[in-house]
Amino acid sequence: MLNRIANLCKPSDWHRQIMIAFDLICSRGHKFECWFKDSASYEEQKNAGILTCPYCNADRVDKVFSPFAIKRKEEGKKEGVTPLEALRLIHDYLDKNFEDVGHEFTKEALKIHYGMSEERNIKGQATPDQEKLLSEEGVKFLKVPIVKRLDN
Repeated sequence: MLNRIANLCKPSDWHRQIMIAFDLICSRGHKFECWFKDSASYEEQKNAGILTCPYCNADRVDKVFSPFAIKRKEEGKKEGVTPLEALRLIHDYLDKNFEDVGHEFTKEALKIHYGMSEERNIKGQATPDQEKLLSEEGVKFLKVPIVKRLDN
């Protein structure tokens, strides 16, 4: 198997190639890793019948879900935001689109849940006991960490 795959790339090109590793499994249950130029190369080699299991030479090989991935930076794309910047963006959105009911959050959320108050987006504070009560009543809510506002 290794000789067949190695022949697809010139040895002098290996250091310039950006490769992708797939976890594979054969029809007999052997799991192994194999490197490819890209996903299309995997499909091409599989369809050509040149992928075989290194343990038993089975020629029926499929990709296995792998929880590991490394994403490379693409040209022209902006770097991602920091967690602190993301929280600030979330807070800006909440400030513009949610009514701040402060410490009355639990009471207002229950009123909305049971149809005693108009349905609307609200935000506020709740104690751990109040959060437990909301959960027991089936009220869906999301806890968002508070970012200290240094720009005041």
